[in-house]
Amino acid sequence: MRPSAAFGPTEATHAAFAEDVAYYLTLAPRQLPSRYLYDKLGSSLFEAICRLPWYHITRTEQQLLRRHASAVFARLTPLSTVVELGPGSGEKLSTLMTAYAERAVTVHLVDVSSAALEAAARALANSSFTVVTHGTTYEAGLSASRSQNGATGRTLVVFLGSNIGNFDPPGADAFLLGIRAVLGPGDGLLVGADLVKPERELLLAYDDPLGVTAAFNRNLLVRVNRELGGDFNIDRFAHRAVWNGHASRVEMHLVSTERQRVQVRASSIDVAFDAGEPIWTESSYKYRVDDLAPMLGRAGFSVAGQWKDNGFALTLAEAR
Repeated sequence: MRPSAAFGPTEATHAAFAEDVAYYLTLAPRQLPSRYLYDKLGSSLFEAICRLPWYHITRTEQQLLRRHASAVFARLTPLSTVVELGPGSGEKLSTLMTAYAERAVTVHLVDVSSAALEAAARALANSSFTVVTHGTTYEAGLSASRSQNGATGRTLVVFLGSNIGNFDPPGADAFLLGIRAVLGPGDGLLVGADLVKPERELLLAYDDPLGVTAAFNRNLLVRVNRELGGDFNIDRFAHRAVWNGHASRVEMHLVSTERQRVQVRASSIDVAFDAGEPIWTESSYKYRVDDLAPMLGRAGFSVAGQWKDNGFALTLAEAR
């Protein structure tokens, strides 16, 4: 890895967190944005989730990348820029980029989690690629990567782990349109999407018997307490995962186990919870294969290749 540039969070990050908590925690139903799950501890817990036997997404996607990376790059030659949104540990990108080793490529890593960026950069440390990290939102990172891209080859945006499922359908459409806006004709998008499975299999992935996902979810309240002066009693909130078949999504909630009041000083809120009242923390939409091409098409992409295994689809799309 050649010397990298780092672009960290702005001074507005803390204020944005406080404002979001003030807004979402006073909605009906109460919510907290899933992007705040990924502080340093949250990122570590999520990496542990990815290794659980009940969570198949990471292993299946790794296998698909290993088998089909060469086919991905064959459609995008010459490639000069790769932008990964939400790289996690960097293992999947490293697997993908093995098929394009020793090429002059700039890799941009975009994530709000500094721990994830550090891990992903380490995973590429022995490569020949120039790595640039962006500690910011996906949208801001995409914009920054575009402004720094002086190369003439094609660009590939990588969005793996079924992170597209964290957006509701209108949000996914808007997000994909935003990606398309920074790409030129012939540039690529590689997206992983988890598919609909039996309900029991889905729920085991989001409410595992070891309680790792529960710890990941409840850590969001720990973060609010630590960073925003909240006084959540963590023992009074239980993790709950439900399958909403009508909306085709798994939902994660933190459920108040009793009547209680919670204050968050930096957000200037005082919230009363009823026993059984939930905070909606994450949605993970699941797809049918036939959903993917129309969704990408609405954003200005055409499917150039698709590979499926074990209830997961890896799709390569080209910007029209």
